[in-house]
Parts: sequence; structure tokens; C-alpha cells
Amino acid sequence: MLKAIIFDMDGLMVDTEIISFQCYKDIIESYGFNFTKKEYIEDYPGKSVISSMNFIKNKYNIDFDTDEKINQFKILEEQYLLKNSVELKKGLIQLLKYLNIHYYKTIVATSSGKERAERILGEHNLMKYFNGIVCGSEVEHGKPAPDIFLKACDKLNVEPEEALVLEDSEAGIQAASEAKISVICIPDMKFPQEKYLKKVEHVYDSLEDVISYLEMKKDISK
Repeated sequence: MLKAIIFDMDGLMVDTEIISFQCYKDIIESYGFNFTKKEYIEDYPGKSVISSMNFIKNKYNIDFDTDEKINQFKILEEQYLLKNSVELKKGLIQLLKYLNIHYYKTIVATSSGKERAERILGEHNLMKYFNGIVCGSEVEHGKPAPDIFLKACDKLNVEPEEALVLEDSEAGIQAASEAKISVICIPDMKFPQEKYLKKVEHVYDSLEDVISYLEMKKDISK
């Protein structure tokens, strides 16, 4: 029986991926390299900042202090967030209200830091819809490892087979699959490759489509 819904944050609930792209672009191009949206889409969505910074160091053979670059990323992101309020994804509020009415447990599982996540969610007063939050700093291995989703199940006191993950990224799909949790994908900047499509229950255009899926599951279980 499905008891809990686990939400990714960036790219799924809030439209922040374009801001992350711009921050990485500013950092990478400061070293004289070109950085395109296609490159961002290929390697960065769903990953933690520390993972992405280490990836940048290796890919471009740049010697920098990772902690300093993470701090630079946060400063850049703060500047972009101050210029532009983060928009909610289509269907989010409708889905959250549905889940609340039907007594599903809900939790956010994000690679983001806790302070950042709480700020973005708090800006739209979203935490009232959730039973908790799990951030990247709380687990040893980030997505695509399963740690964060297994931690979410522990916090909600549910088994993996009693949960459903909502994700937009390939890293998140892989993490849910490794955790043995069913996953639905609502793509953001990139439509998943075939090998990831094989791991999902469905791919939907927006979060509001998840309501129909849940209604179908209820009918089947009767």
C-alpha cells in the first residue's frame, strides 16, 4: 500500500535549475572555458554542489579550493535569487493539497543544503505541506546513490515499497531505483535517456498528472 510521497526539490518543485546553470557558467567561464546549457543538462542536474565542483576540477584540470568555490557558488546564487523570485512548478500546489487531504506522508529529499532548501521552500510557505526534509549533508553518498531516499523512508517510518519518489533528473531516477522505490519522472531541462526511462513508473508533463496516477492506484487496491 502506498503511504508516502518523496519529493525532489530543484527542477521538480521549483524552477531553480536555470539559476544553477548560470552560477556554474560564471565560475567555469572565469577560467576561460566555454560552458553551454547542453553541457549543464548532461552532467549537473540532481547532483550536489560539492560533487559538481569536484567534477569541474577533474574535467577542466583546474586547481582550486573546493570549499572556496562552493562559497562562490552560494554567493552567485544568492545574487540571482535576489534578482528573480523562484517560480513554482505547474501543478505543485494542487498535488500537495491532494496529498494532504488523502493523508499521504510527504517529505522533501534534496541534494541541496538545509539552509538553502528551507529558504526556497519557506519563500512559498511550502513546508506546511511536508512531514520533513532530508538534505544532502545528512547522508554519506549523494544521488545517484540511494542514501537520501532511504533516509527519507526512515524519517517517515515507511518501507521503500510503501513510498513513491517524484524526480526530474536521471541522477534522482537512478537513486530511487537503487533504493528499490517506485519513481515517477517529471522532466525539467532534460528528457531522460532510454536506460533511465526503463526504471520509472511513468513520465508526466507536470505534477498535477500525478493525481490521476494516485487515483488509479487507489482503484486498483480496492
